[in-house]
Amino acid sequence: MIDITKEITNAVREYTNEVKEGIQEAQKDVSKETAMDLKRTSPKGDYKGGGAYAKGWRAKKTKRGYVVHNATKYQLTHLLEKGHAKRGGGRVPAYPHIGPAEDRAIDEYEKRVEKVIRG
Repeated sequence: MIDITKEITNAVREYTNEVKEGIQEAQKDVSKETAMDLKRTSPKGDYKGGGAYAKGWRAKKTKRGYVVHNATKYQLTHLLEKGHAKRGGGRVPAYPHIGPAEDRAIDEYEKRVEKVIRG
C-alpha cells in the first residue's frame, strides 16, 4: 500500500527545491544582465580614464543573494545619479542611470520568479 502522506511530502519537497533553484538562477541572470545594462548606459566622461566608471559594474554573490555594484569608481555613483554642486558655484546636472536599470531589473526578476513558481 502506498503511503499518500509520504508521496505528498516528497512532491512538495521536490517542488520547493525546483522553485528555490529557479529563483537563485533568476537572481544570478538578472544581476548579470543589470551589470551589463549599466555598463552600456553609464556616462563615459570626457576626462582621462573616463570609461573606467562604466566598465566597473559587477554582479557579486553575497550571503543574501546577488548585488550589483561599481568596483572601480564607486565614489561617483551618487554624484552622477543625483548631480552635485560645482566648486565655483552652480550645479552639475544629474545623469540618472542606476534608477532606471534598477526598475528594469525588478520587473524582469518578478517576471522570472512568477514563471518559476508557475512551472
